Amino acid sequence: MRIPRWSIAGDGKSIPTGSFVAPDQRLSWPRTVGIGMQHVIAMFGATLLVPTITHFPVTTTLFFSGIGTALFLLITHGRVPSYLGSSFAFIAPLTASSAAGPAAQLGAVAAVGIVLVAIGFAVRAAGPRVLDATMPPIVTGAIVALIGLNLAPAATGSFEKQPLIAAITLGAILLVTVLSRGLLGRLSILVGSVVGWVFAAVTGGLSHERLAAMHSADWIGLPEFRAPAFHLPTILLALPVVVVLVAENVGHVKAVATITGKSLDSLAGTALVADGIATTLAGFGGGSGTTTYAENIGVMAATKVYSTAAYWVAAATAIALSFSPKFGALVFTIPDGVIGGATLLLYGLIGLLGVRIWMDARVDLGDPVNLTVAAAAVVAGIGNLTLTVGNVELGGIVWGSVGILIGYPIARLARREHSSEVGANGPDRRGHQTNDLVE
Repeated sequence: MRIPRWSIAGDGKSIPTGSFVAPDQRLSWPRTVGIGMQHVIAMFGATLLVPTITHFPVTTTLFFSGIGTALFLLITHGRVPSYLGSSFAFIAPLTASSAAGPAAQLGAVAAVGIVLVAIGFAVRAAGPRVLDATMPPIVTGAIVALIGLNLAPAATGSFEKQPLIAAITLGAILLVTVLSRGLLGRLSILVGSVVGWVFAAVTGGLSHERLAAMHSADWIGLPEFRAPAFHLPTILLALPVVVVLVAENVGHVKAVATITGKSLDSLAGTALVADGIATTLAGFGGGSGTTTYAENIGVMAATKVYSTAAYWVAAATAIALSFSPKFGALVFTIPDGVIGGATLLLYGLIGLLGVRIWMDARVDLGDPVNLTVAAAAVVAGIGNLTLTVGNVELGGIVWGSVGILIGYPIARLARREHSSEVGANGPDRRGHQTNDLVE
């Protein structure tokens, strides 16, 4: 692993029409620094919202986000431009396991990272197609959907505490998303949250205790590092997040390959290993789990600059900001209403991302196997089905994810065996093979 040397793209000042700056190229350093700062702004809203909701240290999460990004760039040899920000997929299990305590939650984050590293090495050994065989779109889509929709009560609960502030926040996010294009549209969550915070400050909706803590916090100081503890129920609750991280990382690699016109399939496993290591380090130090960020793909698409040099700038900036306790205290002044307004949209987006996975892959929901296993899994997640096995209490995310991971291949095999028997014995009494769930 080594820091790459970037060649200068063109004259280093402008990008010719119809061209772009490749990952191994860069513009002049002042322009590269400016673009790197845009990447920091793009990841800010989402990356800082996760520790705010889960009550993790903001500056520590930011620190490991920057460290993780640098490691990702090194491990992928600078061929995959990416920022590793906080993954929303961790919100559900971390929120559900809050009673277990911060140490157990960090142990779960670290465990997810370790499993992701193992999957990454497996993909490197067997090839990226192994993912399609073990986690087809019907499975990944259902798990992503149930993780997002499992959070619905948390979003509505926060919304109900300060409904006016929440409505202002949600309205601002929607207006910026719908009316703005380019980078501003990608920053809708950040802009909406700022609008909601300002409205709360004007109307007296901010916590006086948190404001006092912000005023008394030091400008410069070390992040708040914490040690993990490994608690099996908490780990089992978080493990389904691995499926989301795999989908996000592989999707990011494919997106960059499409944009740059270079095949990067061979790096899918390496990207998983890199994100797994970053997530593991975060778990062992006090930060939230990481993932590749679509927000930063938006910056690349807007600027036509895919240089990994800009991501090194972003990583360094995030690490520098993490050494300001006052900045972290400022983030924690965000009131419940702002969180409620933002998460009402965000959690729904996560859930619908699962539906989008089905749509992009053209999953046939008329197929009885697809329809039944997905229906059971999603409802188990949304209803937060909670059962105790021995002394371990497992919630809806676990049951829904494990159910479809195990149930889908079994149901598919049973369907295949049934179809072969029907083929051998002739058609059914109506002269065709039925494919309807309800006749």
